Amino acid sequence: MSLKTNFFSILLCLSILISCQTKDQKPFEDIPDTYPVLKKVLQNPDEYQVQIVYTQIDRDENNVPSFRDFDFRLDDDKYFYPASTVKLPVAILALEWLGEQDIYGLTAKSVMLTDSVRPSQLPADNDSSALTLLPSISHYIKKILLVSDNDAYNRLYELLGQDYINSKMQEKGMNHTAINHRLSMPMSEEENRYFNPVSFLNEEGKVILEIPERKTDNIYSNLDHPKIGKAYFSKGELIEEPMDFTFKNKFALSDFHGVVQRIVFPEKFASNERFNISEEDRNFILQYMSMLPGESDYPKYYLPEYYDSYSKFFKFGTDKNPIPAQFRIFNKTGNAYGHLLDGSYFVDFEEGIEFLVTAVIYTNANKTLNDDTYEYEEIAFPFFAELGEYLYQLELKREKERKPVLSKLKMEY
Repeated sequence: MSLKTNFFSILLCLSILISCQTKDQKPFEDIPDTYPVLKKVLQNPDEYQVQIVYTQIDRDENNVPSFRDFDFRLDDDKYFYPASTVKLPVAILALEWLGEQDIYGLTAKSVMLTDSVRPSQLPADNDSSALTLLPSISHYIKKILLVSDNDAYNRLYELLGQDYINSKMQEKGMNHTAINHRLSMPMSEEENRYFNPVSFLNEEGKVILEIPERKTDNIYSNLDHPKIGKAYFSKGELIEEPMDFTFKNKFALSDFHGVVQRIVFPEKFASNERFNISEEDRNFILQYMSMLPGESDYPKYYLPEYYDSYSKFFKFGTDKNPIPAQFRIFNKTGNAYGHLLDGSYFVDFEEGIEFLVTAVIYTNANKTLNDDTYEYEEIAFPFFAELGEYLYQLELKREKERKPVLSKLKMEY
C-alpha cells in the first residue's frame, strides 16, 4: 500500500470515527415518531422547562466503570421546584450524621423520639408501620425511599437542621442546593429555621442521646427570588400573581444526578466528595432505593394503591403491571406544583444494561399553582415512560467492549 493510499485510509477511518462519535454525542436529537410525547416535549423545551442528564457507563477488564455524560438544556441556575427529591440526600446524610456521633448503642435502629416546643411543631413518639411500633432513623429512611413519605423526611430534617444539611452538600461539591423547609406543613420561613428536640433510646429504653431545640440564624434562600406561574391558590383564595419560591427548596439537576451517582459509584469520587457512610449503610440505601413497595414487610404497602411503578417513572410510567424481575431501578422521584422529577440508576440484569438518567419536566398549561390542574397524566408521566424506553433502546443497541458484572446489585428483597 502506498503512503498516499495509507494516508487516505487513515483519514477515512478518522472520518468514520468522528462521525460515529458525533452521532453518539447527540442522543436528544432526531427523536423517532414512535416517542410522540418525548418528541413534543424536546421540541418545546421552554414550555415544559425540561432538563435531562444521561450518563453512559462502560466497564474495563476489571469491571471498573467510566462515564460519559450527555445533557439537554441543563442549567443549574434555572430554578425548578425539586419536590420530594430532596429527601434522598437528607436520608443519606442522616446516616452520615449518625456515624459521627460515636455513641455506644446508638444505631439507625435506635428509637428516635421527636418532641415539640413550638405551636407549629408536631411530636412523634410512635409509628404504627414499624415492627416495634416505634420510630427510628432506619424506618424513616425506608418510608422515604419506598413511597416518599413526607413525615419521615420532616423528622430527619428536624434532626439534622438546615446548617448540617446544606454545609454537607457544599462540602461534597454540590453547590446548587438549598434545603430550607419541611414538606406539606404550612410553616413560615422563620419557623422552618427552628428544629424540634430529639432523643434516642437504646434497646433497654434508656436515653442515650438528647438533642435540645435548635435554631439557625443562617438563611438558605434562592437569591434570584424565582417566581413560577401567573397565579396560585392560598388557603382557598386565588392570588393573581406568580408564586414566590425564594424560601423554597432548591436542588439543581446536576446535584440530584450527583447524589445518585455518589451513592451508586462512590469510588469514582474524591473522598471529600463522597457520603461518609459505611458500606453496610450504603447497601441499605441502595436496597430501599430499588425495592418495590410490595416487597417491603415493615412498612407494608398494598395494591392497588402501591403498584410496582408507584415511584419508578422511567420506562414504566404509570403502568400498573408488575415490573419484570430483570430490571432494578435505584432512584428517587418528586412531584409538586406541576413539576415531575426522577433521578435513576437503571439496570437490566439479563441484558447487561446500566445507565444513569435524571430529568425534570414542568406541566402547567393554565399557569396556576395549587389548583390540582396539571398535565401529569397527559404529558409528564408519558414523557418519563418514553424517555426511559428511548434510552433503554439506545443502550440495547450501543456497542460495548464488555458487559458489566452487576451481581453485587442483586440484593435480597
